[in-house]
Amino acid sequence: MADETNTVSDLADLKDIAGDAPAADAAVIATNTAPLREQELDKQGRAYATGRRKDAVARVWVKPGTGKITVNGRDQDVYFARPTLRLIINQPFGITDRAGQYDVIATVKGGGLSGQAGAVKHGIAQALSKYEPALRSTVKAAGFLTRDSRVVERKKYGRAKARRSFQFSKR
Repeated sequence: MADETNTVSDLADLKDIAGDAPAADAAVIATNTAPLREQELDKQGRAYATGRRKDAVARVWVKPGTGKITVNGRDQDVYFARPTLRLIINQPFGITDRAGQYDVIATVKGGGLSGQAGAVKHGIAQALSKYEPALRSTVKAAGFLTRDSRVVERKKYGRAKARRSFQFSKR
């Protein structure tokens, strides 16, 4: 409650200083909505980011285009044959209402297809927030900028797998 009264009094002070109420309101709105970060582009006008998931690492470049997604030189429909994997990749565009507005070029190494799809999704989300810093809060709220740190647990000695014991024999 105290914060709200402070902002109202601050606005009143700005209006008194500026004299013109609409101009002062516009100045306050412009300072509050300005992105905290600036756009990061390479020489070709693309945003670059690295995405990771399990053992997979994806290098992702995002540029304005028609919505074509290329993974390791192949179309996404060929590389990720399962529809669920393509759905995972397109999530960042769906949450930001940017479907069909950006072309994506990705190279992925390591892991399986599921991990690679997660890595590409993470990379697309990072690159989108670099290309349009205003989208960062939307993508972050959806949890796409956080690297999913779950990896396979290592096998221990004296065990059949990571936790499973060898079969017990009574005799």
